[in-house]
Amino acid sequence: MSTPSSPLRQRITKVSYPYVAKLHAAPKLTLPGITLVLALAGVFAPVVVGVPALVLLALLLGWLAFLSWPAVTGGPKFLRLFSILVILLFAVSRIANG
Repeated sequence: MSTPSSPLRQRITKVSYPYVAKLHAAPKLTLPGITLVLALAGVFAPVVVGVPALVLLALLLGWLAFLSWPAVTGGPKFLRLFSILVILLFAVSRIANG
């Protein structure tokens, strides 16, 4: 038995569908490549470039986590939230350290 989804989840899923379809149709390493580029830019680029890259990475992972949330149970949910939190905390530390 499936649980009914909220109107917000339905709307975000509907709006996200074309982008998810494009990602699915893209070469297999596209999403890991985007993730790697954003992470490396976030870590090694100057703060002006690095912090927005980290925020974009956190938004990307948050979007994917939101879309997959109903299909995921227990531990993986925690890991997704934890990874987004770590990325955002690293962005804040980059700002604080200049």
